Amino acid sequence: MRNFTIRQIIAGVAILLLLIVFPLVVSQSFNVHVMILVFMFGMLGVAWNIMGGYAGMFSFGQAAFFGIGAYTSSYLLIAYGINPWIGLVAGGCAAAVVAAVIGYPCSNLRGHYFAIASIAFAEIVRIVFNNWQMVGAAEGLSLPMQNESFANFLFNSSKLPYYYIMLAFLLVSLAVSYFIATSKMGYYFRAIRESHKIAEVMGVNVVLYRLMAIMISAFLSAMAGTFYAQYILYIDPGSVMLLATSVQIVLISMLGGAGSIMGPVIGAAILIPASEYTRVALGYKGTGMDMLIYGLLITLISMYYPEGVWKLFSRLGRKLK
Repeated sequence: MRNFTIRQIIAGVAILLLLIVFPLVVSQSFNVHVMILVFMFGMLGVAWNIMGGYAGMFSFGQAAFFGIGAYTSSYLLIAYGINPWIGLVAGGCAAAVVAAVIGYPCSNLRGHYFAIASIAFAEIVRIVFNNWQMVGAAEGLSLPMQNESFANFLFNSSKLPYYYIMLAFLLVSLAVSYFIATSKMGYYFRAIRESHKIAEVMGVNVVLYRLMAIMISAFLSAMAGTFYAQYILYIDPGSVMLLATSVQIVLISMLGGAGSIMGPVIGAAILIPASEYTRVALGYKGTGMDMLIYGLLITLISMYYPEGVWKLFSRLGRKLK
């Protein structure tokens, strides 16, 4: 397990304190909203990284798990009055089960074949929900307004509680990622990523560990989906199950540095503000500009830091030792 130096620990604590203080000193709610999106997509990137960065399963279907989490908690709340926090766990479990059901027959697919299968899976899920009348079909679901409280996972007067909850979710996902990366499971994931055959020769149950990677990734993505549903209070297949969302998650992870713990968070911290502030500055004239920025950044990073921006930060980190 990696040992952190005193300077690195101090730097990490300082960054965390700055994030905690940020919404207290920034008055504009839009800036807080952007940071909430940074945390959410950072968490989604971390979740994808467990499957794509560590285990080498390059998936474009993450939005399906995100949407399953959002729909599960929302439907349970609307139909049965089940608390969103319970719905969050239920959504994570539902996404993990779906991931296992889909992941098992795809367990022997590799590279671009797995990527194509993940796209097909995500589109099938989106089409099913788009025509499923019980969950609102294309009209989606509007969540009921309840009393503002942490217990109800609902806050009307301020974005601050959402900010801190999403920050906590991100920290939980990073803790899970760190545990996996520094455990026997993480070594098995990386062995599978490098070579299935060599991993099997070493005694690694490739199918089992690939399923574990996709199920953990799905659970964390579904958690973010439940948060988004409670934050927006309206969901439909066009907002939580788009292929573009899956692509964005992959780009964030690749830009920051797939296979590293903090890479996806750094990628989200770069791409999400660039996208959101560009839209605000240019309005409808900036349609598609965020994707142009993504493309330019990915090109530049690929040229100078092919392993992601995290490579640059890791060099700076060595100087703190």
